[in-house]
Amino acid sequence: IILFLLNLMLGPVTIPARTLFSLMKGTVVDDLSRNILLQIRFPQSLTAILAGAGLATAGLLMQTLFRNPLAGPDVLGITSGAGLGVAVVTMFTGAWIVYMPQLGVLSLILSAMAGAMVVLLTILALSQRIKDNAMLLITGLMMGYISSAAVGVLTVYSSAENLQAFTLWGLGTFSSVSWDRMNWFAGFTIVALLMAMLLTKPLNMLLIGERYASNLGLRVGRTRFIVLFCAGLLTASVTAFCGPIAFIGVATPHITRLALGGSDHRILLPANMLIGASVALLCNLIARMPGVEGALPINAVTS
Repeated sequence: IILFLLNLMLGPVTIPARTLFSLMKGTVVDDLSRNILLQIRFPQSLTAILAGAGLATAGLLMQTLFRNPLAGPDVLGITSGAGLGVAVVTMFTGAWIVYMPQLGVLSLILSAMAGAMVVLLTILALSQRIKDNAMLLITGLMMGYISSAAVGVLTVYSSAENLQAFTLWGLGTFSSVSWDRMNWFAGFTIVALLMAMLLTKPLNMLLIGERYASNLGLRVGRTRFIVLFCAGLLTASVTAFCGPIAFIGVATPHITRLALGGSDHRILLPANMLIGASVALLCNLIARMPGVEGALPINAVTS
């Protein structure tokens, strides 16, 4: 709550606390402060909360499923797939982003979502055939390398203007989700987060190993499919709307385990969402340092 309020008040233009609370109470405030709070900082802070919670949850799901502390939201190549979708659009139609900003942002979101979903559906289909988690993990990494290779080929033949547009998207931002897109972003993210909350018992059973979990009655194949879908949807939605946000998904689950001193997902999962949202808000606050014009790339801060 404190970080959320600080995100509303601090930035290149500082909004006094009394102005913020006057707006909350419905009192008339000056138009500049009202527009900054309602049209810029509030949706940006809300985006940071949802993105942080989503990436942290995706990272925890991947680390539990693969029993690998280095697993993260991008381990299945979904982030790279989103990058490939954006690369295809920016390399061939980069003029949209320069001369038609609204259409350009929308095209980036749709292309990133399309690229991410293609990779996700491919991984889900392969998960029905590949029963070994290590092999599935390697397959996901291969998908990521293939997507990155395709992006590399596209950059060779792109103009400097289009390459700049793709590079800017790759830096990540929480400011690209305006109110007219918030319904879609919040809808995808909240549905996947609620789905993850229903997986606490199967996730606890997976901690002891798939063989033991199967002996206890867990349908491991179906559970793995649901976990992959949930983590993939979270990664795809956040990457599509905010760009590739690094490190939050890998680091936050470890921070949460250290803070709680346990691995019970009934407590770990909601705490992980809360800490992920807090980390994202803190990074967003640092990126928009008070009194400094412009903003740092989110990935520079999360790194």
